[in-house]
Formats: sequence, structure tokens, C-alpha cells
Amino acid sequence: MTAEFNLAAGLSSGPSRGRPRARAEPIGVGGRAPSGWQVIKFAAIALLTQVKVGRSATIIKHSRHRLSEGGTLKRLIGTGALVAVIAVLAVGVWGAFLRPVTVKVAPVVRDVPVQVFGLGTVEARVASKVGFKVAGVLVDLGADVGDRVPKGAVLAHLDDREQSARVARAQAASQQAEANLQRALANVQKAGANFANAKTINERRQKLVQSATTSVETAETARTAQDAAAADVSLATSDVAVARAAIGDAKAQWQQETATLDFHTLAAPYDAMVTARLKELGSALGAGEPVFTLIDPKTVWVLAFIDESKAGEIKVGELAEIVLRSRAGQRVTGRVARIEPESDRVNEERRVEIAFDAIPANFNLGEQAEVYITTVRLPQAVLVPEAAIIGLGRNQGTVWTVENGALQQHVVTLGHRLLDGRFEITGGVPAGASVVTERGGGMRVGRSAKIADGSAK
Repeated sequence: MTAEFNLAAGLSSGPSRGRPRARAEPIGVGGRAPSGWQVIKFAAIALLTQVKVGRSATIIKHSRHRLSEGGTLKRLIGTGALVAVIAVLAVGVWGAFLRPVTVKVAPVVRDVPVQVFGLGTVEARVASKVGFKVAGVLVDLGADVGDRVPKGAVLAHLDDREQSARVARAQAASQQAEANLQRALANVQKAGANFANAKTINERRQKLVQSATTSVETAETARTAQDAAAADVSLATSDVAVARAAIGDAKAQWQQETATLDFHTLAAPYDAMVTARLKELGSALGAGEPVFTLIDPKTVWVLAFIDESKAGEIKVGELAEIVLRSRAGQRVTGRVARIEPESDRVNEERRVEIAFDAIPANFNLGEQAEVYITTVRLPQAVLVPEAAIIGLGRNQGTVWTVENGALQQHVVTLGHRLLDGRFEITGGVPAGASVVTERGGGMRVGRSAKIADGSAK
């Protein structure tokens, strides 16, 4: 048992003049700061010593004046309380300034993706509002919202009875033109035969007039008849050309009326999905008035809006992750398909389209989506949270480090900032030093420090 506890035992047994006084041990060893246990022992010795002195004085004075007992007791309690406070302060000072501080440090992380975040909506690159090119009354609808239709599938019909009559009339006109052509051809043949006969008669009469067998007047009549027959041939030939032109016009009119009849049928222009049906049966439509809204489901993507200050490193083809609001726990992969050349002037955001690697089977246009675009992958990096950086600005700041078991401070340069608020340290950290990730009380340059278990790997 130490001298301090021997002294405590003696004081508890009452006053004795024959007993030796306990010798106090020195506080601290070799000039070093006292430990917490030494401070507590010193406080106990001082307290017990005060108890002995107070008790002796109380016994001597009790026989002379009983009223002095209360004052002595108060002094005793006050002295003991003061000693206890001093002991607690000593332990607190040791814990706050002398005990090694435990800190967490940043490990070296490998394959770190640097991502840019944006919000957007699910859209389709190819979307169309389709309707009839002619006016009419809607009499048939062959598709509804959500239907997937192949190219050429009939979507709707207009009342086409009047137009069908026009087509029949144009067809009859075409057939009449064909008949007129045949008649013109027959007239050519007839005019040709008449010309050949007139020519033969004229040649014979011309020979006879030379031998004075016929009169000159008869010969001249034969010559005139031949010329008239030749003119009839030319006229008949011209009628054939007119008849052929009439056929072309009639056929063109027929084709036009047939095409107009086809316009009374609305067909899908591509393999499509119906996203809206805008008219119902019996609606009187104007030319060009939309009936359906279609999209090409193979062109569904996400239109994302990225802050201009973070969009500078985005390139077409970069990997992206998409989180749909209806599937918050699932990340779908995609790639940057297009960066629009015009930004939003009001919100200062850039429009970026992200194509799905595999388009979800059940998508919803207009659904909100979160987009994470990976612009860079760091092979390895030391990352510290923003709260651990002092005086952050212009890509630099001051951080605490642990070097040879003691705290130090260094100005470091900073690189990329991750979405979770951590910064990449690119320079300024001495070799072998570890960067502290959490600032705490009592940190000062040179203070002993130890690294928390599991905080660095």
C-alpha cells in the first residue's frame, strides 16, 4: 500500500501524536505532465489531510464553544469541494490538450467515377400528330391509346361515298378517252385509204390529159381531190394525238380522285405506339386536323437538363445511369445520344438527350428521371468531404493531416468534386501523410493523434 493510502488509514483512526507523518509523492515524473490517475490521487491526499486538520480543530474547540462546530464544518465542505473541482479541471485539461486525439483519415480509393447530375423526363425522339388530308366525317376508329400498330395499319376512316362516286366518274372519263382514241385511229386509216384512192385517180387522169383523152378540167379536179385526201389524213392524225392527250388527262384525273379517296383512310406511317386519341366517331374534321398522337417506341430516351457550370465535360457517347421515378431502386444504363446546341436562357441549363441501352418495356412519357452522366473515371484518388476543408476556394484549401503520429496543416490543390460533396486532392499532401476527413475540437498543429480503426485502407 502506498504512503497516500497509509495516511488515509491513519487519519480515519483519529489524532495520534506518535505516528509518523506521511511524505507526499511528487506529481509527475521527469517533468512530464501528470497523468489523470496522479491528479486524482493528489486530490484525495489533499482532501484527507484537510479532514484530519479540520477534525482536530473541531475536538479542541468543542469544549470551549459548541457554536464553532458549524463554521468549521462549512469550511471543511468548502475546501473539499474546491479540491474536487481542481481535480476535475485537471482531468479535463489532460483530456483536452494532452491526450492523443483520435481522427478519421481518407483512404486511397480506386476506380472513382466522376458524375454529373441532371433531372429530365422520358420523351420520344420521333413523335407525330396524324390526321386526314381531307375534310370529312369520322366513321371508323381502329386504334386506341396504348396500342402498338405496325406501319400501314389502318387507324381510322372518313365517310367516302361522295369521293367514291368521283372516282367512278373519273374512271368512266378515262374509258371514254380510250374509245375516242380508237375512233381517231380508225379515221386515220379511213383518211389514208381515201388519199390512196385519190392519188391513183389523179395519176391516171394526168396521163389521159397528156394524150388528149380527157379534159384538162377533169385532170385538175382529180389533182384537187388528191390534195383534199392528203389533208384529211393530216387531220385524222392530229385527232389521234388529241385523243391520246385526252386519255392522259382522264387517267390523271382518275388517279387524283383515287388518291383523294385513299386520303379518307388514315394509316400508321411507321411502327408506332398510340399515345393519344384526339377525336371520336361522328366528329366532323377539317383537313389536317389531328386524330391520333403517335410515337416510335424505338426512339424513347430521356431529355435531361444539366446545369451549364457542370455540363462542359459531357460528350456524346459517354456512359450514363438513369433512375426513373417509378423505379427509384433501379438504375438503367444508357449513353449520351445528343447535346442540343441551344441552352435554356432562363434556367441556364443545357439540354442533353440520353438513349437507353435497353428501352424499358413499360415506359411512361413525361415521367421524371434522374440522370447520372459519367464524365471521367479516376484510376485512384484521395477524397475528402467539403466540411474537412478550411478556406475552400479557387480549387484549393487547407486540410489537417496526420504525419508521424502528429497533426499538421497543409494547403492542397483540389480537382473534381463528386456528387456526394467530396473533393479530389490533386497535390499538396506530403508523402506518407494521411488526410483527416472530420474536424474536431482540440485539434492543433503538433498534437499527438492516432488514426481510428478502419478509417484508412
